[in-house]
Amino acid sequence: MEASKTPKAQAHDLIDELPDNASWEDVVYRLELHASIERGLADSEGGRVMPQVEVERRFGLRR
Repeated sequence: MEASKTPKAQAHDLIDELPDNASWEDVVYRLELHASIERGLADSEGGRVMPQVEVERRFGLRR
């Protein structure tokens, strides 16, 4: 997926990759997944991340 494409063009590409019998749920899932990945990449590039050990500590999974 080209980052230089508009969100509309990216959505068209994602939908075009789905099988012809895809449901509305399949379409929405694919778009939400892509949006979530884009947000995660932006957070990573912006330094808005924390080490896994810290996440585990905050959720009481590690002391």
